[in-house]
Amino acid sequence: MISIPRRQWSRRPPPNNEPVYLTPEGIKRLQARLERLKQSLPAAIEEAARTAAYGDRSDNAEYKEAKGILRRTHGQIFNIEDQLRRAAVIPSGADVAGTIRLGSTVKLSTGHAIRTFRIVGPSETDPPHGRISHKSPLGMALLGHVMGDVIIFETPSGTQEYKIVEIV
Repeated sequence: MISIPRRQWSRRPPPNNEPVYLTPEGIKRLQARLERLKQSLPAAIEEAARTAAYGDRSDNAEYKEAKGILRRTHGQIFNIEDQLRRAAVIPSGADVAGTIRLGSTVKLSTGHAIRTFRIVGPSETDPPHGRISHKSPLGMALLGHVMGDVIIFETPSGTQEYKIVEIV
C-alpha cells in the first residue's frame, strides 16, 4: 500500500528557539506594531466576511484580496509574538572589562574621519544610521576588543583600518 502524505496547510516555519536580540526601544516598537495589527484585525475579518457575501469565491477578486490581507495580518502577528517570546534585551555600553559587546556604541577613527556604530541584533540593523549587526563582518571584528585597539577589516573596496577611539 502506498502512503500519500497529507497536505500541510500551515506554511509556518519550524519552531526556532534562538534568542532575538533587541534593544529596549526595539521591544517597544515591536509591541506597538503588534498592538496596531491586533486593532486592525477586526476590520480585516469584517472585510473578508463582507466580500465573501458577494457570491462565487473562486471568481471573487475582492474576497481573495481581503483573505490575503487577513492571512498577512495573522502571519505578522504570529511572527511578532514569536520574536517577543524569544526576545533577549541588549544592555547598553561595554562590559565590565571595557570590551566591546552586543549593545556597545563604538567610535572608530579611520584616520580622516570618526564614525559611530551601535552593535545590535540582526533585526534592528540600519547601517546608514550607524546600527550594525553583531553578525556583520565589522560587528564580528569589533566584538571583544577594547579602546585603543586597531581593527583591520576587509571591505569590498579593499582593506580598512579602524582604531577604536571610544566605547560607550
